Amino acid sequence: MRPLQQALVKTWTLSQLTIRCLSLSLLIFASAGFAQSSLLESVKRNPAEAKALCQSFRAMNSNGQSALSSEAINQLASQRNLSTTNAEILATYVIGLHCSDVR
Repeated sequence: MRPLQQALVKTWTLSQLTIRCLSLSLLIFASAGFAQSSLLESVKRNPAEAKALCQSFRAMNSNGQSALSSEAINQLASQRNLSTTNAEILATYVIGLHCSDVR
């Protein structure tokens, strides 16, 4: 194979690999975004769930604990079988919309 042909084959192979990696990355990010969206939608559609979380957060506050502390987030993640990132997103969302007095 001539050098020019070798370069073209390498370029084509790299472009195919790049396209596959980008496609996989988009799929992963889209899945994560959908999971977060459905998590927030469940609380939005069920105000009683948000109210219960607010009561739990207020109880933490009355004990001197922040609802967004690492212990509180880990507890929420464990109770709801969430990642700590999703638990923090959920807590922030609920506090912002339903119980802004919680710290």
